[in-house]
Amino acid sequence: MAIARRFLPSTSLLYSFEAAARHESFTAAADELNLTQSAVSRHIRALEDHLGAELFIRDRQMVRLTQAGEVYAREIRDALRHISTATLAFRANPTGGTINLGVLPTFGTQWLTPRLGHFMTRHPSITVNLYTRLSPFEFAGDTLDAAIHFGPSEWPGADLSFLMREQVVPVCSPRLLAQLNFRKAQDLLNAPLLHLVSRPDAWERWFIAQEVDATTLHGPLFDQFSFIVSAASAGAGCALIPRFLIEDELENGTLIELVANAIPTEDAYYFVRPLSRAMSAPLGMFHKWLLEQIAGT
Repeated sequence: MAIARRFLPSTSLLYSFEAAARHESFTAAADELNLTQSAVSRHIRALEDHLGAELFIRDRQMVRLTQAGEVYAREIRDALRHISTATLAFRANPTGGTINLGVLPTFGTQWLTPRLGHFMTRHPSITVNLYTRLSPFEFAGDTLDAAIHFGPSEWPGADLSFLMREQVVPVCSPRLLAQLNFRKAQDLLNAPLLHLVSRPDAWERWFIAQEVDATTLHGPLFDQFSFIVSAASAGAGCALIPRFLIEDELENGTLIELVANAIPTEDAYYFVRPLSRAMSAPLGMFHKWLLEQIAGT
């Protein structure tokens, strides 16, 4: 679809507006943009003339956005961010394709990034940019081409391709194991248990799978697996962690698997992309490579 140029204000006007909206001050925007206050004021007035409505309420020496101005500011900020990201991606790889991929932090650091060198060797013309998210991914208003999502297999407006399930295992440090001498699953009821914010009922489900009655479980909360791995390695408590995220720690003895009865999680990892965009050739190559890597683990 062709872009109607008459609806596109100049970027200089938009930069002044975005800065003034963020600071709610023409003077602060002028300082940020290395302009005079009168220049920013003229830009705002020119933009308002272009739009046919006021963006700010001017009250003596104070300015504040109108209700419509607040909405417009959010949209313009997102648009400028899209342009900046696209330009950065092009400069990083002007001869090939670029993929913007959303990943969960620990999955990205522990599993994906150690393998990316192989993909880069096979496809040197493709650049993969990783963006971590703790909250659920949103493709609307974001620059992500795809994401690796852990959760249920439902995502309206998106295509989900199954990658793998997890096997979660209870682990602790050798020092804590020596102190508390765990022998069976029920012994862990008396242990300090570490919990993940996004999976608050993980221990309850694990004990149910072991046919152990666990009514009240206490312990500190962490918002990332990497924090739980560090805490468990330091002897702060026992943790339930997907085995593929701690292969090195289990191999070198930093963490000890307590009960040889891993359970699969109900949710799984999926490769997700928005249906509103066609899968590009670089993204298709990355998806194929990702499946190969998982099949080889």
